Amino acid sequence: MIPIRDNIRSRRFPVISVTLIVINVLIFLYELSLEQGQLTKLVWTFGVIPRNIQGMLDGQFSLITAALPLLTSMFLHGGWFHLLGNMLYLWIFGDNVEDRLGRGRYLLLYLAAGVAGSVTQVWANPLAAEPVIGASGAIAGVLGAYFISYPRARVLTLLPILFFITFVEIPAFVFLFLWFVTQWLSGFASLGVPGNMVAWWAHIGGFITGIIGIIFLAPSRRKAYIRRLE
Repeated sequence: MIPIRDNIRSRRFPVISVTLIVINVLIFLYELSLEQGQLTKLVWTFGVIPRNIQGMLDGQFSLITAALPLLTSMFLHGGWFHLLGNMLYLWIFGDNVEDRLGRGRYLLLYLAAGVAGSVTQVWANPLAAEPVIGASGAIAGVLGAYFISYPRARVLTLLPILFFITFVEIPAFVFLFLWFVTQWLSGFASLGVPGNMVAWWAHIGGFITGIIGIIFLAPSRRKAYIRRLE
């Protein structure tokens, strides 16, 4: 399923979402300008390497060396499809979540989900030696927040059926639920599989972080939740 657009118009220009898209694209263009050796060094320096995180906990690596990539890795991508897929989801779903949270809290949720996604991936495969890069965990957090905030929205979706391609409108709740189930099943299937190229658990961790984040960061939802606890 490929989302094309949703039916919720943002009330104001999504400054943070657009800025994030521009930054990601510019960094990817910079990646393309590098020679292979330089690109490899960049990815291995700023990508998350799970075994380095484990090494940091064991005192083998410094905090900066091991943990800084939890932030920097979400601005690197491994190819055009990786980049464009992530930016498409951010463009479609990010503006409304930015509307709901406001710019500062939205950026906080995005970065927190990205970090949480990487941490979840490290938890799932702590001895992996390959760098993990991409904004997928952060964008999964945006999807989780959208899932809670706009379940009745409708998403125009490109749906390939055998040799045919059709467009259907799917409720956002259904679209994102199916998306999450796919990530969950793929994540469990990837456990113990060496050389897995997709960070499924980053998607899972980011999505759950987005759900939790919207409850505590969205003003109306935060107040309602606090009232329920009283």
